[in-house]
Amino acid sequence: MGSPSSPSTSSAAAAARFTGRAVTGERPLSGALTEVGLDDGRTVVVKRADAPGAARAEAAGLRWLADAGTVRVPVVHGVDGRRLVCDRVAQGPASASAAVRFGRDLAGLHAAGAPAFGAAPPGGPEEAYIGLAPMRNVTGDDWPRWYAAHRVLPYLRRAVDAGTLRAGEAADVERVCERLPELAGPAEPPARLHGDLWNGNVLWGADGHVHLIDPAAHGGHRETDLAMLRLFGCPHLDRILAGYEEAAPLAEGWAGRVAVHQLFPLLVHAVLFGRGYAEQAGSAARAALRLVG
Repeated sequence: MGSPSSPSTSSAAAAARFTGRAVTGERPLSGALTEVGLDDGRTVVVKRADAPGAARAEAAGLRWLADAGTVRVPVVHGVDGRRLVCDRVAQGPASASAAVRFGRDLAGLHAAGAPAFGAAPPGGPEEAYIGLAPMRNVTGDDWPRWYAAHRVLPYLRRAVDAGTLRAGEAADVERVCERLPELAGPAEPPARLHGDLWNGNVLWGADGHVHLIDPAAHGGHRETDLAMLRLFGCPHLDRILAGYEEAAPLAEGWAGRVAVHQLFPLLVHAVLFGRGYAEQAGSAARAALRLVG
């Protein structure tokens, strides 16, 4: 980390303001992240968000996840219009024992619940984000109808309008939306979701626990978090799922519904990153449709 300094940058100034400590040094981690050392020996991370409301949405999500008292997330020290200041997670190796604990903790997070599907965290905005993509937190009581209207079709339209998704692929996704009442499995209450649970947001801590960062938290179906975790792979995923099912068994047939729940993140990625994810979304839609013939 850099040499001791006064809070001469916006990131250092935000860290000093929200922690009440003097800054001893700082080190850029990326274009959006800066690691800042404090005079009490702690290190915090300052994240800059360019989109209006994104920092506030992320802070509200982290606090809501923390309120469940199950999964570990960085402590939020403060947030302003563009910057979020939170604790740094000291990372260590992935382990099977930590994975089992994380599975149980994730089940506890989901069981903490939400007022409705699409419910924003307390203090969080309706106009939120998943990664760099806008995500509206509009509530509903019927998961199939809500998921189609607010998690699949908005990104489908954007991908089609951009020419990223082809007509046949779009038609398959639309058919999945039409048949969601048959594909959804048994009705479940709204779960408290991390909402962007891919491997990059799962940090294996030096303390032997998994810590979660960068949520797009909202009320949703618990299988969506698990499907996203499977989408890009995760160390010891089998042990995570074993711990989860030990604490909160999943409804029969959940593995066959993974493609249904992966449509949301795949379409988001198609909007953000292009054609390769559009092809995967088309494949997921066809896999889902095979469940109902």
